Amino acid sequence: MTQQTLDRPRARQGRHRPVTTARPATRRPNPRRLSPRTLVITAVAWLLAAVFLLPYAQMVITALRPADELRDATFLPRHFAWSNFIDVWRESSLGGNLRVTLLVATGSTLLVLVVALPAAYYTARMKFRGRKLFLLLVLVTQMFQPTSLLVGLYREFYQLDMLNSVWTLVLCNAAFNLAFAIWILSAYIGSIPVALEEAAMIDGLSRFQALIRVTLPLALPGVVTAVIFTFIAAWNEFVMGLTLSTVPDSQPLTVGINNFIGNYTVQWNYLFAGSIVAILPVVVLFAFIERQVVSGLTAGSVK
Repeated sequence: MTQQTLDRPRARQGRHRPVTTARPATRRPNPRRLSPRTLVITAVAWLLAAVFLLPYAQMVITALRPADELRDATFLPRHFAWSNFIDVWRESSLGGNLRVTLLVATGSTLLVLVVALPAAYYTARMKFRGRKLFLLLVLVTQMFQPTSLLVGLYREFYQLDMLNSVWTLVLCNAAFNLAFAIWILSAYIGSIPVALEEAAMIDGLSRFQALIRVTLPLALPGVVTAVIFTFIAAWNEFVMGLTLSTVPDSQPLTVGINNFIGNYTVQWNYLFAGSIVAILPVVVLFAFIERQVVSGLTAGSVK
């Protein structure tokens, strides 16, 4: 065989090249274009937000209405009376009511924190007899409504000559919010590894110092959650303040706002102006610590 015949297959292989078929180009989804499902969910979310925000918008608009336009059927007033927020302080004891509410909410929150933190730490770290029973009793106390205990509370504080006192409201609000704080703090402290405290005690710290320097900073979201819920509950409390405080100067803000509702007339502009003053501090406070509240509520859900 000659060298030509040996090179023929190679030549044929070089002539017949594999045919490559072009793949159809895949279209990438446009991130700016929303799917119909996303549009429907967004529309429903905006609708629900409007439903929930519409009463607050009506409250703000009514608070800015002049007294002679309160019976008008229009949604917006012809003139905005910004002076309603000034007159509501002059013509009522709302300033004193706000001071009482601040004292009651702050005092109740501090008392709950001082009592709930050691109790939650002990139940989370110590395995003692009756631990589950103790937590069950704490949960049972949360089931009682303050309204069902008002008669007994009024009789007790009347005999102790403690009616119309800020300390009375502080004790009552702290007692009804203590169970929730213990449960939240116990769950959060239980999710913190014990080895961190043991390492701190090996370095020479006592158990109390380890609690203050190690556990408490790590449990800060749970502490903030207990603080904010106790503060809001004490701030918005109405029934006990109405029953245990009969003097206008010793009544909390929720009861002071209720005084704008008379037997025959209702001062709607002052009523809603006072309501805005009452809800604004809580809304601002919750907006600043929302992330830590959510972190504290989800404590112990993931191991």
